[in-house]
Amino acid sequence: MKLITLNTHSLVEPDYENKLKLFAEAVLRERPDVVALQEVNQSMGEPAVGQERLGALGFVECRERGNESKVEAGARGAVIPVRADNHAYRLAGLLAEGGAPYFWTWVPAKIGYGRYDEGTALFSRLPVAQTGWIYLTGSRDYKNWKTRKALEMILDFHGKRCRFFSLHMGWWKDGDEPFAGQWERLSGYLKNASGDLCFLMGDFNSPAGMQGEGWQLVSGSGWLDTYGLAAAKDNGVTVGGVIDGWRDSPQNADGPAPGAEGAHENGMRIDYIWVNREIPVLRSQVICNGINGPVVSDHYGVMIECEPEKCPGRGRL
Repeated sequence: MKLITLNTHSLVEPDYENKLKLFAEAVLRERPDVVALQEVNQSMGEPAVGQERLGALGFVECRERGNESKVEAGARGAVIPVRADNHAYRLAGLLAEGGAPYFWTWVPAKIGYGRYDEGTALFSRLPVAQTGWIYLTGSRDYKNWKTRKALEMILDFHGKRCRFFSLHMGWWKDGDEPFAGQWERLSGYLKNASGDLCFLMGDFNSPAGMQGEGWQLVSGSGWLDTYGLAAAKDNGVTVGGVIDGWRDSPQNADGPAPGAEGAHENGMRIDYIWVNREIPVLRSQVICNGINGPVVSDHYGVMIECEPEKCPGRGRL
């Protein structure tokens, strides 16, 4: 199984059209089984895409977990259609044109940069059994830029039921929506999925190895960092410079955070693929970083190759 995660920066990214094309080419080259994307946005004023067109491109509707039969009460996110410049929709089109159609889903969580519907997406080469989402934050206000959701997709991989989540977590020291509160909500939901093989993929906004913060909390909760499991790996850096949300952080202002395992010269490892069982991971590789493919976002991507069919079932969860 091959997995990719990337915080896309989407329409906000300079030279967007070219970078969208370059990322599509990377996916077509690697042919991952599942792709998790964060900061997937669309312009709020663009025309909606018709349901027939969406269906032809493999779009799968998703609803709030525990509220599948109802719309999201009082929130604009319940009625937002996929629009013509939606990053995931356009990527799906390019992949289909390139001979690699994917099933995909997208959920908006908030207004980004004052002009975008912003959320997360998941793509799968395999048919999708279920999709859904939950709130990560206490806030359910669509106008609050800190509102976040976890997007879930369930697949059958060679007879093994697998769950994949696309996550964009908040910051550890955020006074309104701290990382720990978001992790607690996610963990509560994940207790119902403990029998399945689960992958948490995305931007965790927590430097690897940082003691007393997000990485340690996730690891201490029983989740395994696939970077650590990998038989072959690179330096793991997924952010090479100063980005939104970290401009006032010591990690960016003065170089790597002291003692952080994921901190290297002018960079951090804050994007991860976690798994709840000990599985063989053949390699973990940073992509779209200017070394392994052109840069397409303010984050680099993470790609792993693993063998879930050989999972012995051991884990700390």
